[in-house]
Amino acid sequence: MPKEKSAGAIIYRMINGVPHYLLLHYHSGLWDFSRGHIEEGESVEQTIHREVEEETGIKDLVIIPGFIGNTKFFFKRTHNLKGEAKKKAPWIIKLITLLVAETKTEKVVISSEQTGFGWFAYKEALKKVSPHAKKVFPKAHEFIISRKSV
Repeated sequence: MPKEKSAGAIIYRMINGVPHYLLLHYHSGLWDFSRGHIEEGESVEQTIHREVEEETGIKDLVIIPGFIGNTKFFFKRTHNLKGEAKKKAPWIIKLITLLVAETKTEKVVISSEQTGFGWFAYKEALKKVSPHAKKVFPKAHEFIISRKSV
């Protein structure tokens, strides 16, 4: 089965002492964290900085050491495929490394990859976030609230 490796960030900003999480609304209808394909020669951190800036315009991202979450999902790359080719498209496993990152930036400028975004307190974000990210998000939230803001 083909594999793709991606990296992303569980991005938060503090509002009145409470972490609010950035979720992006993708064309698929899912809400998820900013993430993207790790390019050859790129580290996880470099990928995160590049992808977050491309997808959100955020430049002041601070990756918080001490948390690494891994998740995965399966998908078929079917865009631009029709008929039998679409049915026969192979399943791909997407392996995602998620780090925690803080920003002070409130204004987000989304890319064409998304249809919207929002800053959400934990309980609301947990209800919205994609099923594969739900497995990592509670641990990331506990990590964040157990430390002081940067």
